[in-house]
Amino acid sequence: MTVHGKMMAAPLTITEIMRFADRLYRDTEVISVTMDEGVHRSTYGEIFDRANCVAHALSSLGVELGDRVATLAWNDHRHLELYYGVSCSGAVIHTVNPRLFPEQLVYIMNHAEDRVVFIDPMFIPLVEGLADRLPSVTAYVALTSRGAMPESGLSNLYCYEDLVGQESSAYPWPDLEEKTASALCYTSGTTGDPKGVLYDHRSTVLHAYASCMPNVLRLSHSDVVLPVVPMFHVNAWGIPYACPIAGAKLVLPGPKMADGETLQSLIADEGVTLALGVPTVWIALLAHLRETGKTVETLNRTVVGGSACPLSIMQEFEERHGVYTHHAWGMTEVSPLGTVNQLLPGMEGLDPVELNKVRAKQGRTPFGVDMKICDDDGNDLPRDGKAFGDLKVRGWWVADGYFGEVENTDTHDEDGWFSTGDVATIDQDGYLSITDRTKDVIKSGGEWISSIELENLAVAHPDVEEAAVVGIKDAKWGERPLLLVVPAEGCTPDEASVLASFKGKVADWWIPDAMALVDEIPHTATGKISKKTLREQFADRTFS
Repeated sequence: MTVHGKMMAAPLTITEIMRFADRLYRDTEVISVTMDEGVHRSTYGEIFDRANCVAHALSSLGVELGDRVATLAWNDHRHLELYYGVSCSGAVIHTVNPRLFPEQLVYIMNHAEDRVVFIDPMFIPLVEGLADRLPSVTAYVALTSRGAMPESGLSNLYCYEDLVGQESSAYPWPDLEEKTASALCYTSGTTGDPKGVLYDHRSTVLHAYASCMPNVLRLSHSDVVLPVVPMFHVNAWGIPYACPIAGAKLVLPGPKMADGETLQSLIADEGVTLALGVPTVWIALLAHLRETGKTVETLNRTVVGGSACPLSIMQEFEERHGVYTHHAWGMTEVSPLGTVNQLLPGMEGLDPVELNKVRAKQGRTPFGVDMKICDDDGNDLPRDGKAFGDLKVRGWWVADGYFGEVENTDTHDEDGWFSTGDVATIDQDGYLSITDRTKDVIKSGGEWISSIELENLAVAHPDVEEAAVVGIKDAKWGERPLLLVVPAEGCTPDEASVLASFKGKVADWWIPDAMALVDEIPHTATGKISKKTLREQFADRTFS
């Protein structure tokens, strides 16, 4: 007979995060950059008081339990108020990526059946072009003050400050079940229609709780955190939930998220200790620091995800600015935290070459996520750091299907493992190394070549700003790698010199057959290199 413990069964909800932080960290600052007010200064207490007002406003707009409420907004205090006001009222916040193509936006907003849309004013022209194709939307709200309200032809357009300002800061928060849906985020749809990932309160709380752990993001009330990853994508990596748990000061960069000057100023002015973002963000910041001679004295660590972080970025951060860079990996379906690279005891004493090999990996899973690699037949492969396979994950904050879809047989096996679409190795210490996306891997003579590893080596060359590698048709080998390079400022990379830099670092047959200079490398809406676009651009090129 099973014997049950005598412990309280309090539900894990975002509402409890809000209540906890309101009690213990009510005066902790939240700083945000806005278009109408410049730098806006508030506190968690003020944010959560306003979340109460948001919940009242949603009721006045007819939003009910389970309704989807869309946002097209940057990282600022108003968006943070919506994070809590929407989800804690029992509705679902649908964070929409404004960088998607208009047809994708129409598709996902109709698929979600969004009821109300909150819009940063700069995105109002975009929404105006879509509104007649969004039949489920009954109201639009401009995230600004009355004095900054733009002219617009949108019907049922409200001013956020007018709407929220008239409501009470007391709200009877419902007692939600922990499996109640809280947020919805769609994948970028690079291989078909975007798919909706529907998070719940339980998964969100566990994900945020894990983020604070010492071997993960190491968050505490001594930290000042700058999430440069957008709040419209994968809940800003869970930072808007994790920081209130830890009591960390939160700095939100608003619309200038990739502006090196703005980021440096925020870091210096607010004493930022931890910043999180994709590699392109840090390329912009480091370029600004080089050009101006400025530094980031308070910053002690960065977390880089979204795509592989070149070793050159890690080295420049550490050697010039004393900032330690942590690799991380995740995806929309994993909330997104899958791994973070924290060194094991004794690794600091490794030979520099070996240490860099470890740091270049995406890291180890926190408690709550498990992973493995499999061959094409679904057989488990060894954790030896050599075997390449399809990366599969499962865990407490991993999606078990997509919003609006009943069947998940294409993505989940019979044991519930989710196939990520990434090709990876896992070593004996549990460190994950992403070598490619399944659709991006280069197969030459029946063997795999990692485009990511080649890209990381290429950007280490002093004349290279950014690099991408794609497979080009080859009559003999099937595919061979082509290196595409954006020159560093004032440089003209020499093909022979760049290709020679690969010698001794990878197998000779991995080395690209040719290099081409490009003005820019296309990126997806989430900041990743768009290999699909590059393959289309170079579809007619062959090596033989």
